[in-house]
Amino acid sequence: MDKLKIGSREFSSRLLLGTGKYRSFEEMRDSLEASGAEIITVALRRLDLSNTGQPGLLDFIDPQRYTILPNTAGCKTVQEAVQTAQLAAAMGLPRWVKLEVIPDPQYLLPDPIATLEATKILVEDGFEVLPYINADPILARYLQDVGAVTVMPLGSPIGSGQGLLNLPQIQIIIEQAQVPVVVDAGIGAPSDAALAMELGASACLINTAVAKAQNAVQMAHAMKLGVEAGRAAFQAGRIPRQVYATASSPLTGLPALGS
Repeated sequence: MDKLKIGSREFSSRLLLGTGKYRSFEEMRDSLEASGAEIITVALRRLDLSNTGQPGLLDFIDPQRYTILPNTAGCKTVQEAVQTAQLAAAMGLPRWVKLEVIPDPQYLLPDPIATLEATKILVEDGFEVLPYINADPILARYLQDVGAVTVMPLGSPIGSGQGLLNLPQIQIIIEQAQVPVVVDAGIGAPSDAALAMELGASACLINTAVAKAQNAVQMAHAMKLGVEAGRAAFQAGRIPRQVYATASSPLTGLPALGS
């Protein structure tokens, strides 16, 4: 069985799905089901901790079916990210975290120095850390060295749907990786997800492309198929690209014309 292994955990699905930006909790729930995803990312800052009695995000996520991956979305500093991860663990959520440290509100690019520092702290504190990074092969190697259980390079700016603009760097990260590589951010269509998987990425994390689609549930299913097709193509081994055409029907052994 082709399992996705992240730290101490194993999964059958290689599609991770986010829970933000949906038009309703019901649409999110139905999209999760259609995607076949097993790992669901949840921003701790979006959780209602006031106990108002109103249904909240977690009420629409079946804990028996999905593994929740807390993320530190909205954190701008090392201290904020570390404290958010620790709060998630104190709430009883799994002791692993998608680490995001993003100080720039305009371009939403992750801070490489703060990400590396926060990863070190959280690994020492016993967390399995999945850091979100720019497509930087050197940083990816440093993060692996300090104990990150994945690296998660962005394909293009978060929420942009521009696809894999950082393709050459992502390919280098995959070639050098000793841990799973999860392409995160910028995927806009199933073809983008398929391409990432064809390169050898271990998984894709998708949110906006599903949540903001005209039909989120149908797009979630399409992303599932894109990830599965890309993984199958990677395992099958694509033909090499060539400069010149090659006939699909061999000419040897054919009878000579006029004979």
